[in-house]
Amino acid sequence: MADPPRARRLAKRIMAIVATAIEHEVKDPRLEFVTITDARVTNDLRDATVFYTVRGPRLDTEPDLEGAAIALEKVRGQLRTRVGAGTGVRFTPTLAFELDSVPDAARHMEELLAKARAADEEVAKVRENATYAGDPDPYRTHDEEEEEGPVDVSSDDRQN
Repeated sequence: MADPPRARRLAKRIMAIVATAIEHEVKDPRLEFVTITDARVTNDLRDATVFYTVRGPRLDTEPDLEGAAIALEKVRGQLRTRVGAGTGVRFTPTLAFELDSVPDAARHMEELLAKARAADEEVAKVRENATYAGDPDPYRTHDEEEEEGPVDVSSDDRQN
């Protein structure tokens, strides 16, 4: 078994090789909007999982996830050959492609944060018109003691 740091280095190298090959060497138009986001290699260096995302041609159009998955399966052998040539390891790992769910999770988190911001704004609006239930400042301050003046403690006031 290989050590985990070596597997991480190999995964990083595989990610770079696959991304470069998709961008410059593979001539499939379905892969034009594919971005390689991560790669993971098993500790025995036999299998690699490459994570990818797909964006649409414009921000308001839906990405072609199915077409990208089919295109990646079609060029899997070609990409594995490039990985073997680029890494120089004895056994070239098999490649598996998996759609990355991180952008969906990030989008969900952004929606939750937007809801929290809206709730905070509502609380701030309610707070603007709110009044104190008691005195605005129920605690005596140093300034108030000086305004009253010194306390006169005379012998007549004392009771035994």
